[in-house]
Amino acid sequence: MVLGELFGIPVLLILVLDIILMIVMLFLEKEDPKSFLMWIVVMVFLPIIGFVLYLFIGQTFYMRRVFSVKGVDDSVLIESLREERARIEAMKTEGNEKDAFVSEVAAYIQRSGGMAFTSGNSIDLLTEGEDKFRRLFEDIADAREYVFMEYYIIRNDDLGNRLMDLLAQKAEEGVEVRLLTDAFGNGKGPKEGIRRFQEAGGKFALFHKTITLLLSPKKNNRNHRKIAVIDGRISYVGGFNIGDEYLGKGKLGHWRDTAVRIEGDAHAVCCLRFIADWNYSSRDDIPDPRKYIREDGNVGTDSMQLVSGGPDVVSENPVQFQYEGIAHYAKERLYIHTPYLAPNEAMNEFIRTAAMRGVDVRIIIPDKPDHPFVYWNNMSCANKLMKYGVRVYLYNNGFVHSKTLVADGRIGSVGSANMDDRSLRLNFETNAMVYSERVCRQMEEAFLRDLECSTEYSCEEYARKGFRNTVKVVVSSFFRGLA
Repeated sequence: MVLGELFGIPVLLILVLDIILMIVMLFLEKEDPKSFLMWIVVMVFLPIIGFVLYLFIGQTFYMRRVFSVKGVDDSVLIESLREERARIEAMKTEGNEKDAFVSEVAAYIQRSGGMAFTSGNSIDLLTEGEDKFRRLFEDIADAREYVFMEYYIIRNDDLGNRLMDLLAQKAEEGVEVRLLTDAFGNGKGPKEGIRRFQEAGGKFALFHKTITLLLSPKKNNRNHRKIAVIDGRISYVGGFNIGDEYLGKGKLGHWRDTAVRIEGDAHAVCCLRFIADWNYSSRDDIPDPRKYIREDGNVGTDSMQLVSGGPDVVSENPVQFQYEGIAHYAKERLYIHTPYLAPNEAMNEFIRTAAMRGVDVRIIIPDKPDHPFVYWNNMSCANKLMKYGVRVYLYNNGFVHSKTLVADGRIGSVGSANMDDRSLRLNFETNAMVYSERVCRQMEEAFLRDLECSTEYSCEEYARKGFRNTVKVVVSSFFRGLA
């Protein structure tokens, strides 16, 4: 029996090619069977085309082979790790019970790929855009040596252009200013402002070039980090991008986010993180990172580590280990903010287990979507967790974009990584792991204030959504698997 032709190509040939490509995919994705099965479904319904889609938006073998620790001399990293291990070990052997606990967690994070445990910092928690950008702009205005900034999105709006004008002014004053942004996130960036900045002597780079991004699988690996380093003394890490919406002036209304402003020796690893990303993205390399690192000594009593995740670090994402570690070490309370609640099965297990151990696990998510499918993924994942005693709340006062975890008011995370597969597997992310009871208590207090303008969700409410919404959940879950 002749099967016929499809668009001039024999159907039998298409089927043979599809089977061969499925076998190829099996070997490429042998470490991720769920992804393999998801893409097999796509290829069954879209022969050949499905494999092309997989290459451009689904595969992970490319990123595992292409990305490595980027642009920083090995001796700098080795020296940093050696000093960090000595610091952690000293806390364990010479400190009190609190120090011993911190050293245990810090050692776990360090072994998982986190870096630069420092204990002489002063950390300020920033939960509103007005405060964050006021402090940031003031620090940039005071800069005398250099300003390094790395943000996923910079909008072509009032805030974005105010930033570009300020950076151009500092460049004209002779300050070394470098700005790195993601090509995908910068699609609607302040192009005229960037041009003025470059004419003033500022240096600008895109993380993956737009012209190659269109035909490259690297479009799936976005630089989602938000970092600023100023004069070797002040750093910012968090969830805010640059734009009016992060001041609450967008369609989603009040914007609830979190960042930290850090003074102290933690600036060194923030600086190394930026330089590594800059040297990967730009031909204008920074050859000697040491000249940007200062030894200011203790300026406070707050301890922290920087945790960077993505295909450029280790095969197992350090951010995943960081989040799992916080859930594991929680004994009484675990409070989580996330705009995207779609953790993988391993992360789900840690959260469920914490709740089943009697830990008071509470999660705040948005009550409205900012991306297609996100809302229904959130609802579905919330339903699964609530069955095990996790309490989930919908934030009613605008949009919650904050990415934080805090356990027992003792350890916490503030950064760019969402609790979804994109942040835990594909994107380049950076979090600050905070070991300051003062700052972690502030995080808990901010969380409890947010509960006052949130509505608790329930499995019963989810069940009442009906068949139509069940279809939305199924479709959303499918696209989550493709991400």
